[in-house]
Amino acid sequence: LDEGRGRAVGSIIRMRGGMLGLTLRVEEVVTERVPPKRKVLETHGDQNMLVIDAYRLGFEIDAIGSDTAVCVFIDYDLPPGFLAIFARLPAHLYARWCVTGMAGAAVERFHPT
Repeated sequence: LDEGRGRAVGSIIRMRGGMLGLTLRVEEVVTERVPPKRKVLETHGDQNMLVIDAYRLGFEIDAIGSDTAVCVFIDYDLPPGFLAIFARLPAHLYARWCVTGMAGAAVERFHPT
């Protein structure tokens, strides 16, 4: 995390790791932030991921009467070239996993059991 710690527009988040002997990396930048209602991150620069390429993800929280609605979203590109053919299903599953995880974290944060 940079000095903004992912909590300010323009903050940069860098992640690096490995899987199956491959080095994976992604850099995100916070493009929108309206605490505590909305946050959007987008990839920045070249990514080195397996099943998706560039993406935009975020959440929006709205009060509806005495309840709260959470909308989590991700828009992503498939990897370039022939890899897109093989990545379509894993990309969909990965995107669903990301969105489900973010939604679950929001529920835990705002409505702990």
